[in-house]
Amino acid sequence: MGRAFDVIFGDGRNVLRETAEVFRENAEAQAERAGAARQAALSQFGAEFLLPRRGLFDRVIDGLNRLPRPGLALGTLGLFIAAMVDPEWFAARMTGIALVPEPLWWLLGAIVSFYFGARHQAKGQAFQERLIRDLAMAKGMAPLMTEDAPPMMTVDENPALADWQAHSATSGR
Repeated sequence: MGRAFDVIFGDGRNVLRETAEVFRENAEAQAERAGAARQAALSQFGAEFLLPRRGLFDRVIDGLNRLPRPGLALGTLGLFIAAMVDPEWFAARMTGIALVPEPLWWLLGAIVSFYFGARHQAKGQAFQERLIRDLAMAKGMAPLMTEDAPPMMTVDENPALADWQAHSATSGR
């Protein structure tokens, strides 16, 4: 009887548990992996908000660049209010706008389009640069690791991948 238990539970192993884990995931190990993944994700998320310190001039210009869109929206609402409060004043202003030549409207449209288009492109490029930097940091994995997180295997340390690459190289694939 003792020998049967040694076969099943011997050598510090639990054959029943190992067999059961083939069919059902170990809940404790799954919780540890999920916690480590959550911690790594939170670390990366926090690192995204650590932007480089910018000077006063850059912050002032950024603040000024944020004014046109709210200004246009509030100005349009102001026109509606002006039309209700003093229709004669509003009509005189709209008559003046109606007299603006069409090429001037095209010029205004081009200026506004280029302003917002350039701003959109600059913000998009800055986002892509941040994304590439973060991906490069994640590839090294060092900044994302915490003391309690399990070490992660890189592609170079993956023996299965190394065997597959060696096999592929010899088989001509």
